[in-house]
Amino acid sequence: MKLNPSFFSFKARIFVTYVRNFCLSQRATKDMGKMLGGDEEKDPDAAKKEEERREALRQEEEERKAKYAKMEAEREAVRQGIRDKYGIKKKEEREAEAQAALEANSEGSLTRPKKAIPPGCGDAAEEEDESILDTVIKYLPGPLQDIFKK
Repeated sequence: MKLNPSFFSFKARIFVTYVRNFCLSQRATKDMGKMLGGDEEKDPDAAKKEEERREALRQEEEERKAKYAKMEAEREAVRQGIRDKYGIKKKEEREAEAQAALEANSEGSLTRPKKAIPPGCGDAAEEEDESILDTVIKYLPGPLQDIFKK
């Protein structure tokens, strides 16, 4: 009698599936029992283990920060080398120089430095009204301009 090899592989697959499902169901019932408050295993050293775990996490975090601080210091050294090579100043240095120049200009003055206000902007609302009237008068014919100027 000749047996088909696919028949055995089919039975093997069924058996493996059955065993896998059985193992999963056993694990699920064990976990469900714990969830429902059943016989949960209590570890007397749980607090100590938790403290050790937290300490290890804190130590890893410190090591990670130190590693990145070292990497950033190396990068800054490279950046500074490039700045020195090409004569580029740091942004903070440029801002400090600009602030020092502004203060140097106002050292001899008794008043604070004037702000740069573009023409047409500012608090002079009356001047704007007069300038509008002057503008309108400019476009009037000659005799009417004389009447309005008086």
